Amino acid sequence: MTEIRGRGDRLDPALLRLIAVLLMGGLMGLLDGTIVNVGIGTLGDHFDSSLGTVGWVATGYLLAVTLAIPFTGWAVDRFGSRRMWLTGLALFVVGSLASGLAWNVESLIAFRVVQGFGGGMLDPIMLTLLARVAGPERVGRVMGLMGIVIPLGPVLGPILGGLIIEGLDWRWMFLVNIPIGVLAFALSLRVVPADLPKSERTAAPLDVLGLALLGPAFAVLTFALSRAGEDSGFGAAPVIVALALGALLLIGYGVHAVRVGSRALIGLGLFRSRGFSASVAVMGLTGVMLFSMLFLVPLYQQEVRGHGVLAAGLLLAPLGVGSFLAMPVAGRLSDKVGARRLAPLGALVIALGSLVHVRAGVSTSEVLLGACAFTTGVGLGLIGAPTMGSLYRTLPGESVAQGTSVLYIVNQLGASLGIAVVALLLQRQADGGHAAVESFQAASWWVFGAAVAVLVAGGFLPGKQETAAAGAKGGSAGSVSPPVSAGPARTP
Repeated sequence: MTEIRGRGDRLDPALLRLIAVLLMGGLMGLLDGTIVNVGIGTLGDHFDSSLGTVGWVATGYLLAVTLAIPFTGWAVDRFGSRRMWLTGLALFVVGSLASGLAWNVESLIAFRVVQGFGGGMLDPIMLTLLARVAGPERVGRVMGLMGIVIPLGPVLGPILGGLIIEGLDWRWMFLVNIPIGVLAFALSLRVVPADLPKSERTAAPLDVLGLALLGPAFAVLTFALSRAGEDSGFGAAPVIVALALGALLLIGYGVHAVRVGSRALIGLGLFRSRGFSASVAVMGLTGVMLFSMLFLVPLYQQEVRGHGVLAAGLLLAPLGVGSFLAMPVAGRLSDKVGARRLAPLGALVIALGSLVHVRAGVSTSEVLLGACAFTTGVGLGLIGAPTMGSLYRTLPGESVAQGTSVLYIVNQLGASLGIAVVALLLQRQADGGHAAVESFQAASWWVFGAAVAVLVAGGFLPGKQETAAAGAKGGSAGSVSPPVSAGPARTP
C-alpha cells in the first residue's frame, strides 16, 4: 500500500483521485441545499400547497443536516470514515430518488429529511478523511483543493435549479443526483481508504444524552433563525420560544459535557486551543457573511435590476470563479505563511467589495458588480482554505471528527443567522416605506459589518511560527491516518 502524502511539494496521485471523488460527493450535498430554493414556487403550484407548507421542503432538509452532524462525528470514530461515507452517499441517493418520485408534498418533505441526513454526513466526513490523510504539513494545500466546493455549492445550486425549472420537470431537481451519486459510490469503493481495524479505533460508547441534547439544540436554533427570516423577525413568539429552548438545551449539554468529560459527544476541551477556537469563530462568521451575500445579491438583481431567477444566479457566478481560483493558491500559501496573514486580507477584500453594494442602484455597471463578485470570491478563498487548514493543525488525530462537527455546526448556524438578519432588515426597510434600492443598500451594511468581524477574528489565527511548529511536530490531524492504497480499498 502506498502512503498518500506525496513527496516534496507534490501530492500523491492517489490523494488527487481521492480528492476528486470526495469533491463529487461533497458538491452534490452542497448543491442540494440550495437547488430547491428557486423551485419553491413551482412546487407550491404543482402540489397546490401554501408557500409555508412547501417551505418545509427546504427547512426539513436543513434540519436533517443539522441533526446529522453531531452524530456523524461519533459514528466516524466508531464505524470508520469509509463505512460512514458510503452510508451517507447511499442515504443521499435513496432520498433523492424517493424525492423525485414523491406523490404529495408530505411525502416530499419526509424524503427530503432522509436526503438531508445523508447530505449532513457527507461534508464533515469529506473534510475528516482529507485532514487525516494529508497530515499537518500539507493540510492547508489539501483544504484549498477541497474548499472550492464550499462556496461553489451555494452559488451553482440556484443556477442549476433555475435551468431545471425553466427547461425540465421539477422532479429533476432531485433525480439529477442519481447518476452522480451512483458514480461517486462506485468510485468511492475503489479510492476511499480502508478503515482502521475495529480493535484500533478509539471511539467511546455513544453519548446518548449528549446527542439527545446537542442535536435538537442546533435543530431548534436553525429552525428559529429560519422562522426569524420568514416571519416578523426575532420578536415573533415562535422564534423567541425556539431560541430559548435551543439555549436551554445547549446549556444542558454544557453541564452534561463537563460532568462526563472525555466521554462527551463533543468535548468542550477542544476550545482550550486558541487556534481551534479562532478557526471556528472565523468560519462561523464567514458563514454569516457568505450566506448574507448569497441571499441579498440575487434578490437585488431580481427586485432592483429586473432580472429573472436564472440570470440573477448567473450574475453571481463570478463569485464562485474567484473562490475556485483562489482557494488552491491560498491553501498552498497557508502551509508556509500561516492563516493569520491571509484570512484578514481576504476579509478586507470582501469588506471593500461590499461597499460597492452599499452604493449600488438601478444603473450601477454590471461589469463593476461582476468584478465585485469576483473579488469577493477571491477574498473567500483567502479565508476558507487557510482557516480550515489552521483548524486541523491544532487538532490531535483522535479529535478530528469532533472538530469537523463543531466547524460545520457553527458554520451552518452562521449561515442561518446571516439569512435571517438580511431578510429582517429588508422587511423592516420595506415596512418603513423605503424604496427597494434603499432597502438593499441598507442591508449591505450588515455584510460589511460581518466582513469586519471576520477581519478582527482572523487576527487570532495561527501565524507562520505556529504553522511551522505544527508541521514539524506532525502530531495533529495526520498522525492517525491509515495509509491509502492507490488501488481498490478494502474494509477489514
